[in-house]
Amino acid sequence: MGAFEIRGGKPLKGEITPQGAKNEALQIISAVLLTEEKITISNIPDIVDVNKLIELVGDMGVTVEKLASDTYTFEAKNIDLEFFQSDTFKAKGGSLRGSIMIVGPLLARFGKAAIPKPGGDKIGRRRLDTHFLGFEKLGARFDYNPETGFFNVDASNLQGTYILLDEASVTGTANVVMAAVLAKGTTTIYNAACEPYLQQLCKMLNRMGAKISGIGSNLLTIEGVTRLGGTEHRMLPDMIEIGSFIGLAAMTGSEITIKDVHYDELGMIPDVFKRLGIKLERHGDDIYIPAQDHYEIETFIDGSIMTIADAPWPGFTPDLLSIVLVIATQAKGSVLIHQKMFESRLFFVDKLIEMGAQIILCDPHRATVIGLDKQMQLRGISMTSPDIRAGVSLLIAALSANGKSTISNIEQIERGYQNIDQRLIALGADIRRV
Repeated sequence: MGAFEIRGGKPLKGEITPQGAKNEALQIISAVLLTEEKITISNIPDIVDVNKLIELVGDMGVTVEKLASDTYTFEAKNIDLEFFQSDTFKAKGGSLRGSIMIVGPLLARFGKAAIPKPGGDKIGRRRLDTHFLGFEKLGARFDYNPETGFFNVDASNLQGTYILLDEASVTGTANVVMAAVLAKGTTTIYNAACEPYLQQLCKMLNRMGAKISGIGSNLLTIEGVTRLGGTEHRMLPDMIEIGSFIGLAAMTGSEITIKDVHYDELGMIPDVFKRLGIKLERHGDDIYIPAQDHYEIETFIDGSIMTIADAPWPGFTPDLLSIVLVIATQAKGSVLIHQKMFESRLFFVDKLIEMGAQIILCDPHRATVIGLDKQMQLRGISMTSPDIRAGVSLLIAALSANGKSTISNIEQIERGYQNIDQRLIALGADIRRV
């Protein structure tokens, strides 16, 4: 198990370019299974979860060719359907949360699929109901075998229908969309997720020959087609990385420029960081964060304490709440962080408290942070990364802390962040792998 050793407390400086979006990649790479024609995808992040999925589709029979460090072609002509009952598939698919995304394309093209119970972050319950309820509405039948740990789905005759999703799940919406594009008739999906990565998927499918309208809204209409063709696709930069770098600059008092952010696709993310008092400027398609010694959390108009909560897009993404919480520890003022979607994502605050942060964990979903206004620097400690986002939050805290910190289980961080130690070293960070 690897670890990072960090000596914090020094300001950073320079430019950093965000990687391609992890959450988009898991959808887009799964979509190559919908056609036997070649698909070229660029700006793919070189991270563990994405590389696992690329390896998995290769094991299924997809011809994968690496053209550049971030560009691949995929050709799904000869899919081995027997592979889905193998121990290899159970081991590889079960270790990757994103493996659930292959079910929709397989149902659409082959009429059946199997998937082991997926793994991933330990951040509380992450229901798969939305996926399977949507498949059932389209005519699929599924069962879960607790002895083998497999979900088996049969969908030999998918029919378009009206679907009201029980929650605006991004992966659930994407999976149902991919199943519906080759179903007979018209499918209407209401309460659909509408975040930029889902929009990217729908636009790519339309270039492949799908007929999807309502993109960007919570009401999608899909006219089924008989086949899809090849296309080229470039992924958006990762908005969670962008938010992480904004937080890093604020916590360490650093002057950082984040390059090529696709600012118009960031929604309210910049505004939420501004509410924490962080100065940031848009320079073309870059974000410039000047070095600042202090940042003060706003209050609501009536003077009451600021609350920052996650919500389905265009609300604030839950993946950045851990970052916001860490940033608030060194702000002036107080804020209530309300993590609605996952009940275990705030449990890493005990490490921040050990570092000297003033945080009250109200319950599994809410934490009140009393900002130290950088009057009392966090202190370095030894800790373990529990999941991707909490791990990066602890890394940011360590970079701002006085003394040496050690973060173990960095494999969790590297599931979502590409060459993070080398990229931080380029900014002047004192971090090494041990």
